[in-house]
Amino acid sequence: MSKKTKPKTKTRTKTGKAKTPKREWDAYLRRHPGTRYLDAFVCDLSCVMRGKRFPVHAAGKVFEGGMMLPGSSFLLSASGESHDPEGMGFSDGDPDEVARPIEGALAPAPWAREPGAQVMLTLGGLDGAPYYFEPRNVLARVLARFAELRLRPVVAFELEFYLLDAAQGAAGAGARETQVYSIDQVEECAAYLHEVMETCARQGVATGAISAEYAPGQFEINLPHTDAPLAAADQCALFRRAVQCVARKHGMRATFMAKPRADSSGSGLHLHISMLDKRGRNIFDGGKDPRSAPAPLLHALGGLLKLLPESMAVLAPNINSYRRFRPDIYVPVSPSWGFENRSVALRIPKSAGASRRIEHRVAGADANPYLALAALLAGIHHGLAERIDPGEPAHGNAGARLDPSLPFEPEAAFAACRGAPVLSEYFGARYLRAYAGCKLNEYRAFVKSGRGETDWYL
Repeated sequence: MSKKTKPKTKTRTKTGKAKTPKREWDAYLRRHPGTRYLDAFVCDLSCVMRGKRFPVHAAGKVFEGGMMLPGSSFLLSASGESHDPEGMGFSDGDPDEVARPIEGALAPAPWAREPGAQVMLTLGGLDGAPYYFEPRNVLARVLARFAELRLRPVVAFELEFYLLDAAQGAAGAGARETQVYSIDQVEECAAYLHEVMETCARQGVATGAISAEYAPGQFEINLPHTDAPLAAADQCALFRRAVQCVARKHGMRATFMAKPRADSSGSGLHLHISMLDKRGRNIFDGGKDPRSAPAPLLHALGGLLKLLPESMAVLAPNINSYRRFRPDIYVPVSPSWGFENRSVALRIPKSAGASRRIEHRVAGADANPYLALAALLAGIHHGLAERIDPGEPAHGNAGARLDPSLPFEPEAAFAACRGAPVLSEYFGARYLRAYAGCKLNEYRAFVKSGRGETDWYL
């Protein structure tokens, strides 16, 4: 989209050395004198917030010198175990790095029984250099490639999730049947949904439209378009936390699992991306014809399709993720693109030319927002640089069968990611080896455990 919409958070797109001084913490305490504790955390591979809780009298040191945390925290399995990928964990002595607050990320935790605060951190060395294996810093590396081209991505996240009874009963909380886009189903859970949006607003996370999705208790809440992609991924991570924490407060459970029930709709993470040039013009703008596709848009589509096999392990990171890919259920199962077609992997929504964008529909809601966005931006950058032809657009149902060119089995996806010739140029070869090793070890542990797919990741 050509219109630049800044997120309401003060989060910046820079990583590394601390930007949040202790005076921000002191000012926060003056505004919230009853604060009892601070939760300081990072967002790991599976979007689990890992960190420490500090009593209020000891929390100031987080803003002065940071907090020590093992770098291997970013290479844990979905169940929180270390399987020593690429010798990182047990083998290297599990060394610490320095976690420092992200500027503007200090906010209340209004769901808590005791008045609390939270701040998201980013990892670096003692010299402030960004930690190589942190997903947030992977995204920052990819974004730097666009600065070289003097292009600015505009992105928006759309996440689907299930609201479940605390006991994870057969029906979603407050719902008894599937009624997609039902206002009545939204109204049944209005108190919870309103509190999620109110909580997000207090934390500087902007939210948009709410819709009931294709299964009982399944909802989608949109996040707005912004030309600050790193901040957008921060907001996506914080949004997930708010959804889940508010659910617990209401005696329910919220899950971003890709396919929590075999007989119900899966949950996706849809990403919308356009690209602004140095004058603020959308290079995907095709004019008034909604089916026009200028060369930059075609090249971006071509790059995304080329990188899709290499990126599947990032877009579908967990064992359960692969249960989502089935024919004829509005989940992409082929490397395809098209205009106003929800069966394709890359959809061009109907819009005015200045708002022309790509909707990437492959990722599950369990995908890490930093890595998913990094993979998509890598594909777009590669397509623009190499002028890749995406082929003809799909017409009709492009999701009738699984395309064998895509790895729809975990081991195949992790192998394609580990040896990815193009994605490694953007993420870094060392990172992809460690990521694929982490996920492959996780998969092997799952096979040995005999656990069910829905037990493994929630």
